Amino acid sequence: RKDLKGAMETLIEQKRQQLSTVEKLDEHMDFASQLIFAQNRGDLTAENVNQCVLEMMIAAPDTLSVTLFFMLILIAEHPTVEEEMMREIEAVLGKQELQR
Repeated sequence: RKDLKGAMETLIEQKRQQLSTVEKLDEHMDFASQLIFAQNRGDLTAENVNQCVLEMMIAAPDTLSVTLFFMLILIAEHPTVEEEMMREIEAVLGKQELQR
């Protein structure tokens, strides 16, 4: 467990360093990058970031829930993306209602 935690911290630090040296952030914005920026803003702790990355790597059911959670956060933070998604859903479904 201790070795795995250390490996996660090393990988996250490498990603943090990579982000600090890139010219265009858009090309390097992935899930780990979003977590790092959330930590920088104070939304997450270093332990939260480490745990999320660890779950993404080894815990399938938790991975899905964490991924969906952050996907919904990103959609909420980008209303134009949400609007585009809704237009696409309406184009595919037409007047048909969503089914559970």
